[in-house]
Amino acid sequence: MTVGGRLKALIFDVDGTLADTEDAHRCAFNAAFEEQGLDWNWTRPRYAELLATTGGKERLAVHVDSLALDLEDRARLKARIPAIHATKTELYTRMIDDGRVALRDGVARLIDEALDAGVRLAIATTTTYANIEALLRVNLGSAALARFAVIGAADQVRRKKPAPDIYAYVLHELALSSSDCVAIEDSFNGLIAAKGAGLYTVVTPSYWTRDEDFSAADLVLPTLGSETRPLAPAAAALIGHFQLGIRELERLMTDNNEVRPAHPFQETAGGS
Repeated sequence: MTVGGRLKALIFDVDGTLADTEDAHRCAFNAAFEEQGLDWNWTRPRYAELLATTGGKERLAVHVDSLALDLEDRARLKARIPAIHATKTELYTRMIDDGRVALRDGVARLIDEALDAGVRLAIATTTTYANIEALLRVNLGSAALARFAVIGAADQVRRKKPAPDIYAYVLHELALSSSDCVAIEDSFNGLIAAKGAGLYTVVTPSYWTRDEDFSAADLVLPTLGSETRPLAPAAAALIGHFQLGIRELERLMTDNNEVRPAHPFQETAGGS
């Protein structure tokens, strides 16, 4: 199958979009705190609050700022953030290698369908390259990274989401206009970043983001859908199919539909 219209590339976020990774991140942070001799413990509600800040190191800084500390202790802890984060990344990668985080429903199918259709793939994320590599390798095989034309990761831009910088970087590397691409996100910050770069944006909320405001999205679905787990009738009616595929995206872009459902379908978004 080849696509003859506007869609030239799909740009995926990673955490929460490709896979519901956030609880694995949370557990890895907590294990890193223990290894580093810190008595911190991020509960699910606390981590949900911290997700309003993009980037693991940035979340650590926000947490340190929230503690009742004198200036010297605060500065000492902030100086430890790179080491804490490095430990967390190692532990998280180990969890991924153990197969504890699977891709979300429909992701592998859509990746295959895009490549079969001649649509390029890219990643625009605030997570590290090591995290991306581990997740893709375990779930899609050793050659998974080669399937993506561009991988935009945490350290490639100065400003993280909701700034549009990572999307601008990816579009530049793809040498494509934003009007030729679709972004797939799961969070408000990711949505604002993608829309700031001028992209048609599909949001599939996760457990962690399902209560956020997605009114600016072009399309909101609980998942991408699959043959074994098709979209519910109301969601499927929006795209005219039981799963979101390249043909549906091509049609939605070409028709320039203004369908922007938000919360009605978010309660079915998965998470652990």
